[in-house]
Amino acid sequence: MSEVDVAALLPTGAIRLAEQAADRTAAVRLCGQALVESGAVGPDYVDAMLEREASISTYVGEGVAIPHATLAGKEAVLRDGLCFVRFPEGVDWDGFPVTVCIGIAAKGDGHVALLAELAQVLLDPERAEALRTAEDTETVLRMLTPAQDD
Repeated sequence: MSEVDVAALLPTGAIRLAEQAADRTAAVRLCGQALVESGAVGPDYVDAMLEREASISTYVGEGVAIPHATLAGKEAVLRDGLCFVRFPEGVDWDGFPVTVCIGIAAKGDGHVALLAELAQVLLDPERAEALRTAEDTETVLRMLTPAQDD
């Protein structure tokens, strides 16, 4: 059973379904801006996200990247939060096509639980495909809400 309520960390205003980016740097900036606008982070967090991306790719497979900051970015985190940014035309992510970026901001080591939860969701091929093709916020929230155990 999940300890992280992913959908509760994702306000509808942080869900962007029809963005365009020339490259992964622009895509990370768009994710960072969504986190800033949602009130999860201060503007300095975006630079720390770009630092992380420069040191190691946040591409996780299946057309998904999970941009987040280096440890230096922790000071800019105001509260744990997520953003969901979909690029229908795709973004070249160092040779891999990415259509979905899920940006993460977490205080302390909260990002570890968030990453684990997102990995579980993305391991389900039907959910991953639904996220890549989502055209409304309800679908995104439904797909990111962990399935309840019976």
